[in-house]
Amino acid sequence: MAATLRIQSDWSRALSRDEGEAWLSCRSPGKPTLYGSVTRRGLGSDGVPDIMASEGFVVGEVTKKSILISCPHENVSTKFLAPYTSFCRIHQKSITCLDISSGGGLGVSTSTDGTMKIWQAANGEIRRLLEGHVYDVNCCRFFPSGLVVLSGGMDAQLKIWSAEDASCVVTFKGHKGGILDTAIVDRGRNVLSCSRDGTARLWDCGKSACLGVIADCGSPINGIAVGTADNSLNLGAPERPPSEREVGTEGKILLLAREDKKLQGVGLQSRQPVFLFVGSDAFNCCTFLSSTYILAGTQDGNIYQLDVRNTNAPIQVIHRSGAPVLSLLPYRDGFIASQGN
Repeated sequence: MAATLRIQSDWSRALSRDEGEAWLSCRSPGKPTLYGSVTRRGLGSDGVPDIMASEGFVVGEVTKKSILISCPHENVSTKFLAPYTSFCRIHQKSITCLDISSGGGLGVSTSTDGTMKIWQAANGEIRRLLEGHVYDVNCCRFFPSGLVVLSGGMDAQLKIWSAEDASCVVTFKGHKGGILDTAIVDRGRNVLSCSRDGTARLWDCGKSACLGVIADCGSPINGIAVGTADNSLNLGAPERPPSEREVGTEGKILLLAREDKKLQGVGLQSRQPVFLFVGSDAFNCCTFLSSTYILAGTQDGNIYQLDVRNTNAPIQVIHRSGAPVLSLLPYRDGFIASQGN
C-alpha cells in the first residue's frame, strides 16, 4: 500500500499571499505520519510563486495553478491542483451529490442544508430550487437530455423534475426505505433506484409505475451502476417475458454496491445473479470502466478493479488512505475517486 501525501488546507488560498503557509502530511501504512509545511516567500518575475517546503519535503515544479511536492523518505510525490473556480453561495452546508448536464451548461446538487438546486455551471448562478422531498435528498442526476432531473430521498420517494420550471412531473413510490442511488437506462424511458430497504427497482417513467424488483439483497444497497455487458458474459434468461414497457434492458448488467460487504452483478432484463464478490468492508459505490472492467469502493478505503468475466480475484486493489471511498467516475483512460477525508 502506497504512502499518501496531503495538503491539510486550501493551499491555493493559503499561498496567495507572501509568507502564506499550508500544512503537509505524508502517511504510510504502519509508519508514523510525517508532518511539514509549505510557505510562499514571494513572487517570481514570471508571476509564479516562490514556494519553499519544510524539512523532509521537496517542492518540484510550481505553476500558477499547481504545485508538485515530494517526500523523498517515502518515495512519494503528488501534484496539487488549484480549483478552476469555486461556487461558495449555492449551498450553506456540505454537498452530498451533484451532476452536470450532458451539454455542460447546468449543474444540479443536493446538500445537508436540505436543498436541491439547479445552477449555471459557468458562474454558479442559481436557476431553480427543487422542493418536494420530505427530509434529506440523497441523490440527483440529469437525464441525457439535460432538461430533466432524477432525484431520490430519505422519504423513499423517487422524483422526476423539469429543469426548465422546477415542477415535479413524476413521483415514484414503492421503496420502504430511503433511496440511496439512481441510474438511467439509455435515454431514460426506464430508470433504476436502490434503497436502504435492500431492493433495486426498475421504473417506467411514462406510466409512473414499478416494472419490477431487480434484486432483493436483505441489506442496504448504497450504490448502483448499469452498463452493457461483455458478449461472453452469461446474463441468464428471464423467468417470464419482459414487459413491453422495458426499454433498453437487454444485454445490460446492474452492479449493486451493498452494505454487507458484497458487490453483486445482476442481469437487468433476466433479474438473474451474474456474480457476487466479497470485499473488505461495506461497498459505497461502483462504476463501469468498460463492458469488461468495473470499479467499486469500500468504507475502509479500498478501490477494487474487477473483470466481470472472472470476479474470483480482483485485478488490483488500490488503497491510498483509510478514508471511505464515496464516489467513482471514469475519466479519460483512468478514473476519479472521492474519499471522505
